Amino acid sequence: MSEQISAAEPQPATVSAAGAAAYRRRMTTKQMEAEVFARATRAIRAAEQAEPLARARAVADNRRLWDAVHAAVMDPTNALPPALRGQIAGVALAVLRECDQATPDLGFVAEMNDLFAAGLWG
Repeated sequence: MSEQISAAEPQPATVSAAGAAAYRRRMTTKQMEAEVFARATRAIRAAEQAEPLARARAVADNRRLWDAVHAAVMDPTNALPPALRGQIAGVALAVLRECDQATPDLGFVAEMNDLFAAGLWG
């Protein structure tokens, strides 16, 4: 009987999902954005040693991330100073160009993700 789980006992998946949701509620928008870059970095780092399909997926996901960054800073209603928007757009374009290469430099992509995540956390 000790192997049976009581209906009143929380399930591990439920607890971790609830904990993750509570964690996200405490995060600022900038911190959530930083977490997106951090996740993208983890995927790229894992892809460096992964099979080609996993590598392609990580590169495509990073490409979508940086495409969204570029679109956001190019939006005329973006509240960031124009000079900063231009600098971010330049980095975004560099990462996008790298992601479009036949064999992208994943170290460079991960480094850019890390730098942006650090900037958003700080």
